[in-house]
Order: sequence, then C-alpha cells, then structure tokens
Amino acid sequence: MKLDDGTVRAAELRRIRDEAHEGSARATEQQHAKGKLTVRERIALLFDEGSFREVETLRRHRATGFGLEDKRPHTDGVVTGWGTVHGRTVFTYAHDFRIFGGSLGEAHATKIHKIMDMALAAGAPLVSLNDGAGARIQEGVSALAGYGGIFARNTKASGVIPQISVMLGPCAGGAAYSPALTDFVFMVRETSQMFITGPDVVQAVTGEQVSQNGLGGADVHAEISGVAHFAYDDEETCLAEVRYLLSMLPDNNRQLPPGVPSGAPADPSGEALRSLVPSDGSRPYDMRRVIEEIVDDGEHMEVHERWAASVICTLARLDGHVVGIVANQPQSMAGVLDIHSSEKAARFVQFCDAFNIPLVTLVDVPGFLPGVDQEHGGIIRHGAKLLYAYCNASVPRISLILRKAYGGAYIVMDSRSIGADLSYAWPTNEIAVMGAEGAANVVFRRQIAAADDPESTRTQLVKEYKAELMHPYYAAERGLIDDVIDPAETRDVLIGALAMLREKHAALPARKHGNQPA
Repeated sequence: MKLDDGTVRAAELRRIRDEAHEGSARATEQQHAKGKLTVRERIALLFDEGSFREVETLRRHRATGFGLEDKRPHTDGVVTGWGTVHGRTVFTYAHDFRIFGGSLGEAHATKIHKIMDMALAAGAPLVSLNDGAGARIQEGVSALAGYGGIFARNTKASGVIPQISVMLGPCAGGAAYSPALTDFVFMVRETSQMFITGPDVVQAVTGEQVSQNGLGGADVHAEISGVAHFAYDDEETCLAEVRYLLSMLPDNNRQLPPGVPSGAPADPSGEALRSLVPSDGSRPYDMRRVIEEIVDDGEHMEVHERWAASVICTLARLDGHVVGIVANQPQSMAGVLDIHSSEKAARFVQFCDAFNIPLVTLVDVPGFLPGVDQEHGGIIRHGAKLLYAYCNASVPRISLILRKAYGGAYIVMDSRSIGADLSYAWPTNEIAVMGAEGAANVVFRRQIAAADDPESTRTQLVKEYKAELMHPYYAAERGLIDDVIDPAETRDVLIGALAMLREKHAALPARKHGNQPA
C-alpha cells in the first residue's frame, strides 16, 4: 500500500522531532557522567506531567565560519516553552549543555527573548534553567547583543512577574547578570557555578589559586556572597523546591498569592510560645521555633537561610494565606542589623510588596552592629535600604515586638512610626532608645560618679530607669503599639488582623520611581 504524501511528511516530522528531543547519545552520557540531568529530564521534573508545550523546537542558527555552517542542530542549544506547575501556567527557557555547551548565539538568544516576551504578555512566572558556557565566541558580538536583550527583559519584567533562575551548571561572565536581575536564584552543589571571571583569569591577574566551586560554587554564593537564595545537593530536590516556591507566589503583580485550605498550627493552644522567648534579654533563642509555632503546619520556606543569618526572611502561610515574615534571629549576633542583614531584609520586603504578599515582622533587635568596618562599609546607606523598603511598601504590614526593640533599629523594623498598619507586643517587650544599662550610664553619669558606692548606685538607677521607661506597657500607654498580647494568642491575633487588612488599598504619590539608597 502506497503511503500518501501527508503520511510521509508526518513521519518525517516525527523523526526530526525525535532527533531534536533525544539529542546525541554520547553527549547525553557525558552529561550524566557529570552528575547532571539532561534538559528534558529537568523540564519533566519542573512541570506537571504532560503539560509542557515547546516552541521553536526546529530553530537552527544561520551563522557561518569556524565550522558552524556544518553543525546546525535543532533547538540551537536552548529549549523554550510553557507548561503548568500545580495547574498554573509557567514559562521556561532551559539551556541544553549537550549542544554547543549551552552557549548563547543569535538564534539561541532570539528564542529566549521570545519566551520572555510571552511570559510578560501572559502575566505568568518565568523560570530559567541555566547550564551554559556563556556567549558563543564564534558568533562574536551578536552573542553579546543577545545577552543585552535578556537583561533588558529581566528588568522590564521585574516586579511584574516572578522570575526564578535555577543554576544547574556553569554560568560565567556577563551571563551571570541575568540571574542576578531575577527574584530568586537556586543552585546545586558541586555541579553549578557562577562567576564573572573564572579561576584562570583570577590567578593570572591576582596570583590567587582557587577552584571553580571555591570561587563561585553553591555554598559560596549561599553563605558568603548572598548571590544564591537556595542551595541543594541534587537537581531533583532543587526543582521540587522551585515547584514549592511557585505554589506560594502569584502569577503576576495584579493578583494575590494563591490560597489553600487553612493548615493547623504546631500547637493549637499556643502555650509553647509563652516559654520560647526568655525574658532575660541576654539569653539567645531560635526565632525559627517561634515562626514554626505560628504558621500553618509549622512549614515555611526560608530565603537566604545561610547568608546574613541575624535576620530571617521566609515565606509561609497563615490560615491558608501566604505571608512574608521578617524576623531578627537572636541566635546569630544577638539579632543585630548589619550591612548584609539590612540588605537581605530590604530586598525581601520589596519582593513581597511587589507581589501583594502581606508582611509580618517579628522584632527582637538590640540595635545596629557597631564597628569601624560597619561604618566604613556603609551601614548608614545599607540600613536606609531597609527603612526605604518598609516605608515604600503598601501591602498589609503587621509588626510584633517579642522582646528587645532598641534605638534606630526598632524604627527600621517596621515600627508604627514608619507605617506599620498594626503593631503588637508581648509582655516581654522592652522598647527604648537603648538598653537600660547604657541609658543609665548616660543619663545618670554624674550621679553615679559622685556616689560613695558607684556600682550599687548604678544598679539602683538602672532598676529605676527600667521601671519608669521600659516597662511592658510604656509604649502601649503612649499609643506607639496597638496592644500587648498573650503570646499564646499570637496566631489568632495575626490571622484576624490580616483578614481585616486583606482589601487594604494605599494610594501612593504620583512619580516615575523613587531613588532608593544605593
């Protein structure tokens, strides 16, 4: 039986698509030998089963010279398209390291530009799966122009749709700036690296010897540089966590985050909260335990867990609704604000505000970190970033003072005076310009110096200062906080307040944009 032309053409199309999907068997073996998944294995893990729809599968480059005209594989080293994650549309572009090392040429870049434009037009999140060797040198300046188009689109989409970068291989040179422009960066240990100049260049210029992972590996960026928000041991776990993060984010800045049926608190009675925070301000405790007692099912997704650890920034749910929590961590440097923690919290606040995620701030802060290195490093402008972010935020904002709230750091941590909608405190709160000991040394300096027993006099005056100006109800009596609450009631109070504020609308002044601290 003779096949008609349509059947022959359909068979030819299937063959071409199969070749494009499967790629080189040898290159696939090499990819697996490095402990890395192929591009389509990654896409299968990211998206709901059978939901991915690819575009421009058959795209090929048109470059000539340096042997390129003899090697024109379909896809040109990047897979682009959309699918669903938990039933909601998400767009992606994913480098295929098996083709030209995932390097970016003109056709490759054009595919990425198109899918980024589609994501923005559709108002849906964009996830990039990065595993590429940078610009395709054989295509020269055309490759560099391709990166420029990506950076411009990253910037245009910022604050409009969530952008997530997943680092699953190398990302060097100018290519590293695209992930830096996105909202979140995920990395996989041992197999992913990010750096502007590689180890060879570093050694040639500075004489320093360093490995790729030592220069720009996942742990370096998750703990030292702060470039990576999350780091995981394997790709499967990493992509599962990307899916979890997407489940907590809205599709775009015009929508609210998706709600789910309310979860249960770790302890429905809330009794555990009464004993978690020591009344002695010098004793540390783990703020994560407080958060786990408050949020649904004790679950939260911490951002930058290992960088700038004196502040916790995490996404969680309260009564099924997503909230962003910013909290001092007394277990790390007593919970002080420093250069890095201020910057970390500021960016998190800005992200939550951009995507309609209410903010809950848990305060136990003794102040800003003193020191010459902090002052010379610009603690003033970095601290101002956090202040600016809170003052500029129009989402519902609730602050809760658990214990210490001293000086300018108290103001910066979303106090009533900078626009928090509601401010609560536990009976263990101490709101003051500074600690009682330091205050007594300033206020009663002459009286202490003239006393027959200076130390005894100082102790007595510290006690009097605390009783007069630092008792738990001092701020409430002056209307600086809305209520002092039983710690056991915290979850119910927060849920009720957030429900009341859900339809909050704050009018902002007409302006092109603000000029936030550098």
